[in-house]
Amino acid sequence: MSAAADGPRRDSLWWLAASPAIWVGHFLVCYITAAVFCAKAGRDAALTEVRWVVLGATVAALGGIAAVGWRGWGRRRFGVGPRTHEHDTPEDRHRFLGLATILLSGLAAVAVVFVALPAVFLETCR
Repeated sequence: MSAAADGPRRDSLWWLAASPAIWVGHFLVCYITAAVFCAKAGRDAALTEVRWVVLGATVAALGGIAAVGWRGWGRRRFGVGPRTHEHDTPEDRHRFLGLATILLSGLAAVAVVFVALPAVFLETCR
């Protein structure tokens, strides 16, 4: 079965944007949690509770990004022909979208780790 047989749903761009969307959600959860906690607890409050929230959000985000990347890997290995992106065929477009999904997933995973780093190094809200 080719990608063209599945129609436009198979070549959807939503999967391409899924990993960056997960990163944005992780960013918002982490920084809004820290901002609200520090506003209510004060400048000298320890960030222990916030660290647990950031850890949980980071594990969930990396798991979601890994799942999207795995799906992209499956799309990248689609078909039986050579794995090139030189031709304007539905199979080549399908494989290219898979490769782009993998690369964006890697970038989003790095971004999630960088968002979580302040929770590792900061002790208080100060």
